[in-house]
Amino acid sequence: MSSSSPALAVSGSPPHVVEDCLGIVQLLSDGTVTRSADYSRLPLLGDVPSGLPVEWKDVVYDAAHDLRLRMYRPTGAAHPGEAKLPVVVYFHGGGFCFCSFELPNFHAAGLRLAAELPAVVLSADYRLAPEHRLPAAHRDAEAVLSWLRGHAQTDPWLAESAEPGRVFVGGDSAGGNISHHVAVRHGSGQLALDPLRLAGCVMLWPFFTGEERTASEAAPAGRDGLMGTALFDQMWRLALPAGATRDHPAANPFGPESAALDAVAFPPALVVDPDLDVLHDRVAGYAARLTAMGKPVEHVVFEGQGHGFFVFEPWGEASDRLIRAIRRFVHGRTD
Repeated sequence: MSSSSPALAVSGSPPHVVEDCLGIVQLLSDGTVTRSADYSRLPLLGDVPSGLPVEWKDVVYDAAHDLRLRMYRPTGAAHPGEAKLPVVVYFHGGGFCFCSFELPNFHAAGLRLAAELPAVVLSADYRLAPEHRLPAAHRDAEAVLSWLRGHAQTDPWLAESAEPGRVFVGGDSAGGNISHHVAVRHGSGQLALDPLRLAGCVMLWPFFTGEERTASEAAPAGRDGLMGTALFDQMWRLALPAGATRDHPAANPFGPESAALDAVAFPPALVVDPDLDVLHDRVAGYAARLTAMGKPVEHVVFEGQGHGFFVFEPWGEASDRLIRAIRRFVHGRTD
């Protein structure tokens, strides 16, 4: 386990655990944060096929914060004369508090997206809470896009294989939240991407909340097993600025302090919404409100699935259907 530097103790008593998030992240009363590398409570179900026609490499995109991304591309994409591929910039989930592109779950997801869409996939890490509370992760995501903008013609893999006019930003859970905020920043003129073009967002069960509960959030615990409202509330307590409520703009895109989205030039969005997710009603409401504003949104409900199904079982039957939906959105085809 590793620890951050503790804040000054407020009393002479030994520090005690204030928040324990799945045993992976613990916040102590003196401000110390401890982290475990044991992710056994987030298992990878099923086997990852061997011999996939994908190559990958790790790249530092922000040396000051020691942040990296993993770039994937189909092996055939480097062949001369081959058509260039869309770029999918993917941000992992984990409630802004844990996980990494290096976890087997997210590595498997990157492999499958690259191989079967096909696409050049940039799976990026970002600073985690509570050591780095929001909006740190949102700013890091913008840094990923800025890195891509600056290296589209100088990184050999990108220059050979990536189509800068077809960049998609996506992610699951917290990564879906990040995708929304990147789209808003770009669509409101606060994030320059030229010569890149943001062609769309792929939001998988985006991690939003609010002070007012939806019906699915207020449902009895156990609707989606581990991934329930109590856990999500804890993650928000760790991720939001100290003292913030769940209506903070980073958490609730339609909260009382959030900027209006009516005038934002929002790109086409694919919003994936598992119906057993406690966030189901909130995600459906998010898609409906964007649609009512005239934003180009495709809202796809996955029946019988819960929060994170693609992450837990990336080669399961539901994930097969998800890949087809993303392929159709990115390429306009299903074959």
